[in-house]
Order: sequence, then structure tokens, then C-alpha cells
Amino acid sequence: MPYTKVVADWCKQRGVLREIIGPAEVQAIYATIEESNMDRVVLEKAPKIAVYIPPTSEPWDDAVSLALEYAEIPYDRIWDDDVLSGELYKYDWVHLHHEDFSGQYGKFYRNYRAAPWYQAMVKADLVLAKRLGYDKAWKMKHAVALEIKRYVEQGGLLFAMCSAPITLDIALSALDVDIIPAEIDGDGIDPNYQDKLDFSRTIAFEKFHLIPDIYVYEHSDVDVTEDAIARGQNSFFVLQEFSAKYDYVSAMLVQNHTKLIREFLGQDTGFRRKYLKRNVVILGLVPGTDEAKYIRGELGKGAFAYLGGHDPEQFVHYVGDKPTNLSEHKNSPGYRLILNNVLFPAARKKKLKT
Repeated sequence: MPYTKVVADWCKQRGVLREIIGPAEVQAIYATIEESNMDRVVLEKAPKIAVYIPPTSEPWDDAVSLALEYAEIPYDRIWDDDVLSGELYKYDWVHLHHEDFSGQYGKFYRNYRAAPWYQAMVKADLVLAKRLGYDKAWKMKHAVALEIKRYVEQGGLLFAMCSAPITLDIALSALDVDIIPAEIDGDGIDPNYQDKLDFSRTIAFEKFHLIPDIYVYEHSDVDVTEDAIARGQNSFFVLQEFSAKYDYVSAMLVQNHTKLIREFLGQDTGFRRKYLKRNVVILGLVPGTDEAKYIRGELGKGAFAYLGGHDPEQFVHYVGDKPTNLSEHKNSPGYRLILNNVLFPAARKKKLKT
């Protein structure tokens, strides 16, 4: 990029390495790019970003919000009423907070139903659902999931982590089917719920089975958390390699200073490969297992990328734990994956030669 004093001062203040190069060095860099698995991608404009964050205070952090704030990347907060009123279409890139789109409130009922934050979350959802014309909060969540899918189909770019990816597809597969236990919505689950799921409506997953029991923390059999716990915190997932000249999006999303990244847990740690749809590209996986940790795909005119787990710098992040201090993890390969996604909407799509 062109040298300016503003950029130089910015780098100096934040400890970012910079070098001043001349035309000869520029040409040498371009030659290296042409001869290697690299490519030049023009970043045309800074994307307008929204993060789906609840208005109530929750006892956990969101890795994407932490990364954006640490990198000084501006974003707007949006919630269900914003989504249902069409606000999504103002943004190039949307991140889903660790929300439960199935309508089961993160399945925190067993351990936290008496906690003030849990009760506040339930109350806020019920009030908003009633205001928007829904007799059940889960029906509102399912409608939100459908609107998010439409946003992607019409050209939006979606990034999600932890339980958001699978609960989004659970909501899309169920829609008007009651999969909510009586403890939450006052009536029982539809006894034929599994047979009524429609996987043609989902984004990334299919043929999965729900776990509606309110006393079981898992949402479905897509997740690999129990397997990851058994492998322990010294296990790693591997970033796949892609041709930068022919699949620059995948190559851009996995660019990093290492191919091996330490595993980290979440409510949904990773995704069983046998449940992935054909349009899904696996960006990162745990070799010798059924776990896909990092995936992407295209839907209509838009695209999505999903990363399993909660916090890339903590093997286990418990409810109530303090947010990670990113100044202590400036070279975090897991957080770098998150920030790679911010480049996605800014990159100009090239037409392949015919």
C-alpha cells in the first residue's frame, strides 16, 4: 500500500512491523507470487459488519467481538427485531453470536434456570416475541433463522461459531415443528418431530438427529465435543491447502503462520463430516477422526463459513469465565482465522479465463 505518515504512525503505536520498499522489490514480490501458490487479490472496500448480540447481559464473551474490537474494526450490534425488519441487508458480513436458534435457550435450563442472567434472557425473548406477533419465542427464533438464510441467498456473507451453525440449521429444518420441551414453552414436543425435519431447507448440515432432552447439553449428533474431550487439549486440527489461483477464497480463509492449530471446545466443538452437505468445503479437520473444525460453502449469491468451538485461546471456556485478553495472544492462529473472514467481502471476485 502507498506510504503515508498516518499509516506509519498507526503501525508504530500498535507495534506493527512495516517496511518501506521500492519498485524493484515490488516487482520481485509479484514475481514470487506468480511462481508460487499465491495470488494478488484486490481489497476494494472495508466491509460493513454486524454482529448478532443479545441486548441482555450474558456471562460469556464472543470471540469475534473480541477480535474485531482488538483489531479496531467497527461493527454494529443487531438482534432479532433488526433481522426481522430487514436490517441485515445493510451489511456485507454478519457474524452470529453464540445463540440458540432452535429456541432452547442454549440448553442452559438444567444448570442455570435460576440464574438472573438466564431468567432475564428468557423474559426478554418472550416480550420481544409477543411484540413482534409470535405466541412462542421459539417461533420467532425460527423466523430469524429463515431470514438469515435469505440474506445469504441474496448475496450476504455469514460467519458463525460454536452452537450457532447447527442451531441455525435445526431451526431451518424444523420451522413450524415444536421441538421445545415443556419446561420451556409449557407444552410438549411434537412426538413425530424427527420425521418432520426438512433438510432441503438447511444450509450446511443434513440427516442429523436432534437431542431435545432439556437435561442434555447437546443439541444434536452433529457435534464432536465428547470425542474432543477424550482426545484432550494436546490435540490439533489441520488447515487444508488450496490453490490460491483457482480457489482464492478458501486459500484466503486458511492463510496462517501455521497449519496446526490447537483444539478448543465449545457447546459445539466441531462438526461430524458425515452430516455435511455436498456443497460444504472442509477448511480444517482433525486427521483420523470424523471432525470437521472449519468449513465453508456457497448458498445462492452468498456464502458462509463456520468455525467450531468457543474461544481459540482456551481449551475450555466456562460460563462466567473472564474474556480472553487478546493483547496476550497477538499471534493467535485461531483468532487469525476469524479475522481472515473479514477480508472475504472486501475481496474482488475474478472471472476465470475460458
